[in-house]
Amino acid sequence: MPGAIIIGAGPGIGVSVARRFARAGFPIGVVARSHPTVDAAVAALAENNVDTHGATADAADESSLRAALDVLVGHLGVPDVVVYNAAVIQWDAIGELTVAEHLAAWAVNVVGAITTAAHLLPRIAEAGEGTFIITGGMPTPDPDVTSLSLGKAGVRALAELLETRFGPTGVHVATVTVAGAVAPGTDFDPDAIAEQYWRLHNQPPNEWDREVTYTGR
Repeated sequence: MPGAIIIGAGPGIGVSVARRFARAGFPIGVVARSHPTVDAAVAALAENNVDTHGATADAADESSLRAALDVLVGHLGVPDVVVYNAAVIQWDAIGELTVAEHLAAWAVNVVGAITTAAHLLPRIAEAGEGTFIITGGMPTPDPDVTSLSLGKAGVRALAELLETRFGPTGVHVATVTVAGAVAPGTDFDPDAIAEQYWRLHNQPPNEWDREVTYTGR
């Protein structure tokens, strides 16, 4: 079975999405910035008895991200599913961040997704089918969360661009826009949110959604 690669596999949505696809028998590749986070994600998948591999990379560092993706493709082959879940989540009012701080947030929130897409989507398109999902958020921009609001607006535009480019080749590109703070046991439980990723992957082409907004269960 083709595998699934999750970039930004920290506790919360990343691990929950990885676990959801692992339950369906998908071999899993996970990418996170630190070794402890990767190790925790791999350990969380152990009970599913699927082939699981991890790699470390800073999503803002093009070279390290591409290298990590190559490591996972080397283990799993070209994936059937890619989920970009990395983000810088912080409170910042308009004018509060320096230019460098804005660029650092944008590099993770948007440019890392571009790097991932550029590196993997041509190969997935060549296979003739696949799913590429980006975790969105901030359906209503908030001036107290400026960098994330801008980043998620960028993600929404990027998904449209990628769908226009790769949709005709058989690749389903979509975003899951999460409209609240993620926490286990709440209306925004990550395991419940992960079901949206699984549903998007299983949609037939004539029913593809480009964006799902999760407003709580």
